[in-house]
Amino acid sequence: MDSKPELDDAALEFAARIFDAARNGNTEQFRQWFAQGLPSDMRNHNGDSLLMLASYHGHHDTTRLLLEHGADPELYNLKGQNPLSGAAFKGDLEMVDILLNGGARVDGSTEDGQTPLMFAAMFNHPAVVTRLIERGADTTRTDRQGKTAKALAEAMGAPDTPPLLTS
Repeated sequence: MDSKPELDDAALEFAARIFDAARNGNTEQFRQWFAQGLPSDMRNHNGDSLLMLASYHGHHDTTRLLLEHGADPELYNLKGQNPLSGAAFKGDLEMVDILLNGGARVDGSTEDGQTPLMFAAMFNHPAVVTRLIERGADTTRTDRQGKTAKALAEAMGAPDTPPLLTS
């Protein structure tokens, strides 16, 4: 029997403030909360970690701070997505670097086998594709349907990324 403690309204409101701070990049608030013992890997009802929210919304300083306080860059949400795939999808090269330097696996994949390289290729982000390849991304890896990053990019009509990819 799984019994989780019920949260009162004050606790729920505080949790909502924490997740909003991640979405909004409130780095200074996180500094205060971490000094008070806030855990860095909190997740919301969708399984999104604080790091997922901060990185997806492009908050570089907040993402760095979360990583410095031990946030796990390999936590996947309930949709099977990780922070690096989100940054690749958005085409945020600086965030890709922050996450890779913070321990994200360059070829970490979603449940359907899609990697950050595949997202960057499909959504035509050549600088991110180049960086992921420089950092060791496997250009020949396939998703569960047997498609490579190049095949996915071509299927999406991405004009700039297919020439950067082999197979």
